[in-house]
Amino acid sequence: MDRLTKQRVTALFVLMGLLLGVFSFRLFKLQSDGGSFEPEARDTLTYRTTVPAARGTIYDRNGVPLVTNRACYNVDIVNFVFFAGGTPNAKLLKLYTLLTENGLTVVDHLPVTNAAPYEYTKDDLPEAWRQHFSAYLKWKQWDPEMTARNLLNRMREEYGVPEDWSEEDARAVLGVRYELDLRYCVGLDNYSMVTDAPSNVLAAVLEQKIPGVIVSTTTVREYATKYAAHILGHIGQMNAEEWETYKSQGYSMDALVGKDGLEQAFEAQLHGTSGTRYTTVTTDGIVVDSYDETEPKAGNNVTLTIDLGLQKVAEDELESVITSLRRNGVGGKHEGKDAEGGAVVAIECKTGEVLASASYPTFDPASYSKDFDQLLNTPYSPLYNRALSATYNPGSIYKMVTAIAAIDDGGIGRYRRITDRGVYRYYEDQGYTCNCYIYTSTGATHGTIDMMQALSESCNYYFYEVGRETGIDAIDTVAKGLGLGESTGAELANAQGTRANAETKKTLYAGTDRADWYGADTLQAAIGQSDNFFTPLQLANYTAALANHGTRYKTTFLKNVTTWDSGTLLYAHQPETAGTFAISDDAYAACKDGMLMAAKTGTASTFLRDYGVRVAAKTGTAQHGSGGSDNASFVCFAPADDPQIAICIYVEKGAQGGNLGQIARAMLEEYFSRTGGFAPYAPEQTVN
Repeated sequence: MDRLTKQRVTALFVLMGLLLGVFSFRLFKLQSDGGSFEPEARDTLTYRTTVPAARGTIYDRNGVPLVTNRACYNVDIVNFVFFAGGTPNAKLLKLYTLLTENGLTVVDHLPVTNAAPYEYTKDDLPEAWRQHFSAYLKWKQWDPEMTARNLLNRMREEYGVPEDWSEEDARAVLGVRYELDLRYCVGLDNYSMVTDAPSNVLAAVLEQKIPGVIVSTTTVREYATKYAAHILGHIGQMNAEEWETYKSQGYSMDALVGKDGLEQAFEAQLHGTSGTRYTTVTTDGIVVDSYDETEPKAGNNVTLTIDLGLQKVAEDELESVITSLRRNGVGGKHEGKDAEGGAVVAIECKTGEVLASASYPTFDPASYSKDFDQLLNTPYSPLYNRALSATYNPGSIYKMVTAIAAIDDGGIGRYRRITDRGVYRYYEDQGYTCNCYIYTSTGATHGTIDMMQALSESCNYYFYEVGRETGIDAIDTVAKGLGLGESTGAELANAQGTRANAETKKTLYAGTDRADWYGADTLQAAIGQSDNFFTPLQLANYTAALANHGTRYKTTFLKNVTTWDSGTLLYAHQPETAGTFAISDDAYAACKDGMLMAAKTGTASTFLRDYGVRVAAKTGTAQHGSGGSDNASFVCFAPADDPQIAICIYVEKGAQGGNLGQIARAMLEEYFSRTGGFAPYAPEQTVN
């Protein structure tokens, strides 16, 4: 009897072992096989998902949100539950049709065109998804060299897609089956069939009661303003180069990162740390357990130096001036009617903080992705950030450089008087003459004037003479000392530009008969032409350095960084000196007095003569050699006796710099009055 009992106990343990082995094998198959295996009811599976961390909010310097997060809802598929119900292809086609008929785009990274003749589209995918496709082919043990048509045929056979289905329906379902299988072969989270679905579609999806089709919640980036589009930037999936950078920082391969602008520049501050969640579900979709192994940690908030009120004025006024020029020209003439794009940059003089950075034409950052192809083909290149990337001849706004060099190195007093004779003939025997602008346009001259009057009236003849006497080396030294052709230090990518000098010319024209430097080159360089090419950001920084009597600050777009709840200050900007250039009091007084005169009675007086704050301003007209009207430039700083703000304005083919005074005045009024007129922001719209 005892022997029989022992045999029965042994048999029982063997049976239990077999059952445990079968159950373990079934769980393994469910987690590693993308087919339509159907487990018995009430089987469970525990799966892990990444809980994305909300990205930090971007604010302007006054706490106005610029880029925030909005809650959104995705339609997800849980493989274990979905395949337990059988007939996966029919359910997927029904769901696909419902979503697309409601105008939604189904997520599909299968790198094959949607219609015949089928071709691969691997080059259009981010690096992560190209690697996923390679892993999929290896997992299936399929030839990576097969044609796209053969791949689809192989997939139809593998997944049992009915032969009587149309090619369009088959391709649609195969894209989804591919996504679902990727969850096994490369270990991705649940597949989101559509993202950011509207509530009416979510309701329709849930009414289908398809097991394994669930609604998940996450966040998406939302723009709280249409302004500052060229600097805010966007997020997206990583390319190969970015993946090499971010993988060592713990990023998942499919993480979203800043692709351009401030989203990219401040990626380290804005990007949070994702969490990990484990969920146990039954085959009929009932969640029996869910817990977070690690909680997501939201990214930090970034406060910019940008003032949204000033940014708005800069963009609106720039657009107004350019569209007016196109309609009316200058003084009813043709000049200016071919105006193209332009830029405005404002900098806080004593900190280097960028208060506004505008480029025209612009675009709506909220619809950037949707409108991208159209924007690429829109006239005047609205995606081009002229404020930071375009380099221009400054024209006469450069003349303060020549004035300082003439006084401090050329031995020329600021009261030195020179008679403008219209045509400058010093190098006439070498076959070169050049004209004063007023003589070219009207046949008149400025008469006999001193340096302040020459700045006020923008007399080229005066600066031809003092530039020749001073020499290019001294002029170039001042330009460099005030930051022209030098790095601004800004976090956003920006062109460095070039200064006109013998070395630059030798480099630019190496191997040609234009490589040598001549006296005539000095004349053109002295009035901001020749190979002087600078960005509006550099020109604003130069103007601030001039206002500061030679102290130049590193420019920045970052005011501070706080934790996501704004409870802890992690970083606060402190002004950083980029250089100090010695300017004599006499030279500084000549520049400031000449610029004050320009604002009161000279070329900048049309819009500034009656302004209540003392403004030091300078206009410029720059030739560019591409036909049409001249470019127009304008710089100023105010108050003249205690400079706080420096502004640079530039318009391609804007004809005359004086036309831009309208923009400068509007910005100064906004800056000094502080009446932005913005509606209060509703904080409940932000999800962290």
